[in-house]
Amino acid sequence: MKELRADIERTGLDTLAGRKAPRARVLLIAGRPGSGRSALAEELVRQVAGRYPDGVLRARLTEPGGTPVPTERTARELLDALDLPAPPGAAEDDLTEALRGAFAGRRALLLLDDAASAEQVDALLPDNPDCLVVAVSGGPLTGITDVRPCTLGGLDTKSAVELLGRFTGSVRITCDPHAAETLVEQCGGQPAALLLAGGWLAARPQASVADLAKWLRSETDEGPALERAFRHAYVALPLVAARTLRLLSLAPAGLIDPHTASALAGCSVSTAQARLDEFAALGLLRPVDSPLPQYEVPGCLMPLLRGLTESLDRPAEVQLARARMLERTVRLLQSCRATTEPDGSPARKKLAGLPRALRFPSPAAAAEWLRVRQPALLAAARLAVADGELDTLARRLMAALVRALVAHRGTEAAAPELYGIHGLVLDVAERRDLHREQAAALLNLADLDARTGRTQQALARYRAALDAGRQANDPYATGRAMESVGGAHQELGDWHRAADWYGRALAQRLANGERGDAARLYGRIGTVYTYAGRYGEALRNWRSAVAAYRRAGDVPALARALSEMARVQEYAGRPEESLRTCQEAVERARHARDLRLQGALQLRLADTLERLGDPAAARLHRGVAERMLGPDLQGSGRERREGPERRERLERHEGPERHEVRRDGEGPEPAERADEQGLAGADGPAGTEGPAGADASADVDASAGAEEPQDAEQEACRTTG
Repeated sequence: MKELRADIERTGLDTLAGRKAPRARVLLIAGRPGSGRSALAEELVRQVAGRYPDGVLRARLTEPGGTPVPTERTARELLDALDLPAPPGAAEDDLTEALRGAFAGRRALLLLDDAASAEQVDALLPDNPDCLVVAVSGGPLTGITDVRPCTLGGLDTKSAVELLGRFTGSVRITCDPHAAETLVEQCGGQPAALLLAGGWLAARPQASVADLAKWLRSETDEGPALERAFRHAYVALPLVAARTLRLLSLAPAGLIDPHTASALAGCSVSTAQARLDEFAALGLLRPVDSPLPQYEVPGCLMPLLRGLTESLDRPAEVQLARARMLERTVRLLQSCRATTEPDGSPARKKLAGLPRALRFPSPAAAAEWLRVRQPALLAAARLAVADGELDTLARRLMAALVRALVAHRGTEAAAPELYGIHGLVLDVAERRDLHREQAAALLNLADLDARTGRTQQALARYRAALDAGRQANDPYATGRAMESVGGAHQELGDWHRAADWYGRALAQRLANGERGDAARLYGRIGTVYTYAGRYGEALRNWRSAVAAYRRAGDVPALARALSEMARVQEYAGRPEESLRTCQEAVERARHARDLRLQGALQLRLADTLERLGDPAAARLHRGVAERMLGPDLQGSGRERREGPERRERLERHEGPERHEVRRDGEGPEPAERADEQGLAGADGPAGTEGPAGADASADVDASAGAEEPQDAEQEACRTTG
């Protein structure tokens, strides 16, 4: 510790050469698993954390099984810890660049545990000499300049005896100090081996230190000290407890809670909790600092446990234990999601029939469980897909995980996790030739790509989803994909292709008798033609949309469609027609009780009347709009200013700022349908802005003017009638 703290202050090579250090200093703590390297790193961080006011960030770069963690995942986790956005599906280079940018103005400490290679560490290093990186690895990090290494061996004899004394008490050590020193020698001074030896002695107050030292001495030629100490602790366990311990090596990410242990061992949750506490007392598990009971298998013991599982347990039994664990996880996720449903719903009734151990007392408790267990849940999904033999359970697990995340966090907040899950769904679907699920996964991935501005990638995935939907003979998937392809082309400003693909989707909707969706697509085609300046074709499609909504009796959608048709008529230089259409739209909006739309239409009427040379009527309509929309309305002037700008933008063929496609689906797809919030419910998705997009009233509180009487509005209508 003294050397490490001195290294922090020591002048680096760049400083000696008269240059400012370009990157953060790296302190390397190297040693074999079980040498106490992680514990030393944590203690160093605890001692110097006060020097770094922007906090301490931690990341583990190797999974318990020895697989390096992808840098993309680590960078995303660190950005999340900094409360910074990490776009779903972003490339590794983009995420690491964003991470370095986040560290630019900070004085932070970064702990990177279990680094497998120098490349992992190098990709995450802040370009800021005010930051400090503490890396833990099994060997040197060749390739990173100015690394300060500290290589650990074993503890000195005095410290090792003190560590043993924490478990055995001072009396047994004092009675036979030579035996204690011999035991330390047999354990090689390794903290992990000493913890196992101390836990064994603590559980047996009648055993002497000399007995354990003698046994370990007799095993000198049979493996390293840690392996011999583990073997001695393991063989002392009852058969059932030993089997439970072996199966804990199957826990995702090495993180175990009582439910995981219960499912793996096939015992009750209370029995599993008691065994986990027993294993922790013996040094076989490490308690995790968490608001819920949770334990971790030490990384140095994971290979030993897996070796025992492979040699002592039949593959069928191991697979059954893994299946029980996944099934339990699915049921917990279903229970977690059901807590968000209203009382009396089918999900709540089903929840009441579950065993008490699987029910959460409140939605807050369910959300907390989901937050704490999220790393293990995501790891479970990855492991289930990689296994390849439990694909049905893997699909159920991912569907339940998506629904729980969306229910508790919302689609936008959970988008990064959903992106990864949909990628796993796609892997399973392609492996099993499940074309319908392949189409669903591609659509969801493309939706997330589209929201983050990767329109070309989204377009490629929408086309792939269309092919998969056709192979599955799924009309919904094919129609949804064709419409989304049109939306992507609209975002790219390719109005001709956008109209063509919307037209294909429209033909399918009409063939299937889906009149509501057909009306919406008429509106989308009208919007595209408006952008393209082809007002005649735009008006024909808006008239078709109006007729469809009128036949369906959908008054709110009819009002919005009329509003958009009036806008296009205005762009086409037909103010009289626009005035009549707008008046009808006002009447429909009044029947639909849509105050925001009524107010916006009154403003449009005022502008049209001014252009037609009737300022008195225009003032009357503007006054009605202001009373209807309330004092927050500052848009009457803004509407007049934006009108010409919108027309100029239309003439330049500039499209909307962003396209958001509609999301539907069951299972691994998002569980809720996005609202179609264009004025006509048909011209485009939420967030689209332009000549056929959101009205000026979009910035106005809908509740404003809710008590406004209708007399003034009717008087305005009579004035312009």
